[in-house]
Amino acid sequence: MKRTKLLNLRNLLILLGLYGLSVTSLVTVAVWKNPIHRAILLMAWGLILFWCILGGLLSMLLRHRIRVLVKKIPLAWQLKFILFCTLMALLEEAVTVTMTNCAPLFGVKVGQAYITASANYLDVVCLHSVVVFVPMFVCWAWMLGRRDFKPLQVMVLFGLTGTLAEMSFSGPQALAQVGFWVFVYGLMVYLPAFCISHERNARPVRWWNWPISLLLPFVFAIPVAGLIHLIHPVKIHFPDIVAG
Repeated sequence: MKRTKLLNLRNLLILLGLYGLSVTSLVTVAVWKNPIHRAILLMAWGLILFWCILGGLLSMLLRHRIRVLVKKIPLAWQLKFILFCTLMALLEEAVTVTMTNCAPLFGVKVGQAYITASANYLDVVCLHSVVVFVPMFVCWAWMLGRRDFKPLQVMVLFGLTGTLAEMSFSGPQALAQVGFWVFVYGLMVYLPAFCISHERNARPVRWWNWPISLLLPFVFAIPVAGLIHLIHPVKIHFPDIVAG
């Protein structure tokens, strides 16, 4: 029964991936004549290529070897999970900030088109994104200690949480890109969850744990997000996009 559920989850991820590629392709074609929007989509394709596809393949191919290395680290599994997720988020943002800074390669100036709040990596991770993700990872470490979520389940659920976060930032249109966001956010937690999956003794997952695990990370993140907003209220460091 459990194997059937995991197979269904893999099929769901495949469908979400194909859906995400299809939507991004259609949008790319639709906006191709607009140089700024075209540059944004090319940046998104860079994220898909280097993070979702290459990063996803490496996570799958190397997961057993990496788990052996992670098990040797003399730390509590909860701390290893949080630190590993943070590292993955930092890597993902390295790709996105690089894409933003590659704007001239896509035919526009830096700041005319972007997929991050700033072209400065430290500003992005310390004052916009990863700093808010960390309490979400803490939340998941707590939930994994209580319930036996499988790595693919963690990936899908955190990917959906990320989709909701994007909706709060850019509006309901982010839901149409759920196939994209599930992989962008989900790959931050898949490998860490896989590496600590044999280091805990948790109870089986019940149906009510799914909606709770989807929304509870926001409860952990809100205090940090509020504090960051007080310290650094700038949402985007670039001017509004002007249609070309």
